[in-house]
Amino acid sequence: MVALNIRNNKYKKLKSEPAILRADNLPEDGTDPTAPLGREALDVATSWAIIGIFMIIGFAIVNHMSLILIPLTLAVVVGMILGLAAERLGRAGVPRFGIALILSSSVAAVLFLLANALAEPIATLVNEGPNFVERTVDRLMPFLESQHWLKISPASFESGPMSMQSLIDNSGNILGIVTSNLTPAIVQGLIFFAALLLFLLGRLRLRRTIILAFPRRRQRLVAIRVINSIEEVLGYYFATATMIYAGLGVSMTLIAYAGGLAAPVLWGVFAFVSSFVPFLGITLMTFAVAVAGIITHDSLVLALAPAAVFFAIHLVVENLVFPAVMGRQWEINPFVVFVAILFWTWMWGAVGAMLALPLSLILVTIISELFPERKTVPRLPD
Repeated sequence: MVALNIRNNKYKKLKSEPAILRADNLPEDGTDPTAPLGREALDVATSWAIIGIFMIIGFAIVNHMSLILIPLTLAVVVGMILGLAAERLGRAGVPRFGIALILSSSVAAVLFLLANALAEPIATLVNEGPNFVERTVDRLMPFLESQHWLKISPASFESGPMSMQSLIDNSGNILGIVTSNLTPAIVQGLIFFAALLLFLLGRLRLRRTIILAFPRRRQRLVAIRVINSIEEVLGYYFATATMIYAGLGVSMTLIAYAGGLAAPVLWGVFAFVSSFVPFLGITLMTFAVAVAGIITHDSLVLALAPAAVFFAIHLVVENLVFPAVMGRQWEINPFVVFVAILFWTWMWGAVGAMLALPLSLILVTIISELFPERKTVPRLPD
């Protein structure tokens, strides 16, 4: 009888073990992961599809309204960059209208001086355009003829679509394109300055409206922290970047002057502006300096020397000087910056490429403030 009870207990134990194992492997909600997909999976797919459709519609609206959104976004970004300067002027007793007028006038003065510095070199380049093209063709022709797969010869530039006469005939189309884009550019400039002035004028009221839009005290504190962090990051980042890239522009001017390149001031300004577009700016700038050197000098070593020196200096600035000054707390993943540049360039062109980095900084700052990293506090011995 005892043996029979022992066998029955063993049988019951073996019979209950699979059920226990299955219960242990189930998630907390009690669902079986091995069960076939049902209505819940369809609901999830539907939700993601709706989100994707709204994102596509949003991107289409952003692209379609670029004439208005580009100057407005640029004005908001510039206004937030000038937030620290506005705070200091406010502490000095300057009224809000005076702060808005001073800062917006300073931005207009900087843009005017930049345009004035570029006017003379660009006019010279336009006047010497045909001679410049002829010298370029004469200098590059031996190299192009050596590449047989291109099927290019001096006759290609005497007749056909690549001839000088064709370029002159098509210059009317180019002027038409420039003229058609001039009016939207003027409109966008007026929208930018008006939006910048009004944003700086109502900056404090806008901050108060955003903060009071949240019902709870904790949410308002988070909103204050996010806004302050964005202004601090943008202001400090671009103030430091402006000084560093201005030094890089001066270096490029000296390199162009020593390398015998035409319009060295223009090269310096281009180096300063292109540095604000990571990756793409340095690539295009180095390529342009290399082409200009090849056109100017007969020796390949002398031709590529200015581009090599500029690239080396830019490499040192970006990888040693800039991180040492900025620190590690505001670094962004280079891949994220590269994707942002491609996306905003596709959406808004050249202005979008310049806005990619500030918009990435704003997004990263918001995420870091809303989802702070949990740091483990070490337990010290008593």
